[in-house]
Amino acid sequence: MAIFGNISRRGLFRASAASAVAATAIGLASGCKHRGSEVSDPVVVDERAATNILAEDSAYAEVDLQLAETASWTLPVGTVLRPSAGTWIPGLAAGSSALPVVKAVALSSETGSLTDVVTSMVMGDEPNMAIYDVRCSDQVYAWVEIDMLKRDWVLYAQSFADGAVSGVVSTLWKGGADWDPPLFAVAGDAVIWQVMPAISGTKTRESSYCYLWHRGDSDAQAVVESPGRFAAPPSVSDGTVTLAPRVRADEGVFYGITAYDLRDDLTTIVDQLVLPQSVRPFRAVRMGNRFAFSVEANYSSGGLLGKMGTYIGTGDGPFITLVREPSAQVAGKDGLFIIKSRASYFVIDVDKETYSILSATNRCLDYGEYPVRDGICSTFTTFATVKDAQTGYPSAVAVRSFAL
Repeated sequence: MAIFGNISRRGLFRASAASAVAATAIGLASGCKHRGSEVSDPVVVDERAATNILAEDSAYAEVDLQLAETASWTLPVGTVLRPSAGTWIPGLAAGSSALPVVKAVALSSETGSLTDVVTSMVMGDEPNMAIYDVRCSDQVYAWVEIDMLKRDWVLYAQSFADGAVSGVVSTLWKGGADWDPPLFAVAGDAVIWQVMPAISGTKTRESSYCYLWHRGDSDAQAVVESPGRFAAPPSVSDGTVTLAPRVRADEGVFYGITAYDLRDDLTTIVDQLVLPQSVRPFRAVRMGNRFAFSVEANYSSGGLLGKMGTYIGTGDGPFITLVREPSAQVAGKDGLFIIKSRASYFVIDVDKETYSILSATNRCLDYGEYPVRDGICSTFTTFATVKDAQTGYPSAVAVRSFAL
């Protein structure tokens, strides 16, 4: 493949389609759409401004679970699935040979078939190279390869359909040890990723940027700048992209949970909720006209939103809260919010003011069960490593799907 030098956050490099090489480099269009233009005031409210669904005096009543399991599949042990909104769910699995140790796969949510997608790394099949992370839609498959010794990494993307990639591999971004491997999402023909300075290194004072690229484009766009690290990964739901950049940087450390319109390439801000000073969101997604977001620590200040838990609401309030330690993204549909707890899920219906419990898969408690849907979805799908009933050792990965 063609080899390119390290790319700084402001670096521009021209796209090139070199003959007889495995990858095409993507250039960076100049300009950034959002540079600290967010002006919302921080939301600091009293705990009485929220409805705690588990409180003794809560209007929410527990009801029988209405979700019905519509499909289940068994995958090889070691398979790890990643969030997706489409028919195909990306994942990582043990390689078929010594190199690569990890391969990129995709699971059909219609048939349960698991197919190999990337089995040979573009960076080179060396012992220190690995496929680090994956995401996909039904049109594009994106993955990160990393040199585990040097900490160099590259984000790639390729056309994807019917469980297979095709065409030229596009090199979207490259970074070294001073930059974290990107947090990224794929929606339709677009890849959205964040480039952030590592917590330790020589670039800690640099800004972070969110980039957007459409399949077939020769340039990526810098769409959002954060004067510091983003607090949460990008989340795509129903035509919006939710990010959590730092805002009001001249006043202190504030994170603005912000939904952008994906249809105009994140030009329009749909809604924003600025958290109290120093409060850092764990996950955030836009669902309908509300944010579903979580805070994974208790802060000494900040009122209600400075407490650990998952919240449903907007900057204008009111809020619905589940006081449980968050561990995954929220998914659901039409006023239904599914929130992962330690060994189960809370299925909250905000319109009917009810909740029910979806238990985790049998024999998975040591390893946990996790959702692979994010935001608005028509099916809720989970995966879990399960133990053999006789030996107690991990034996398989169980996948469950529920219609919403």
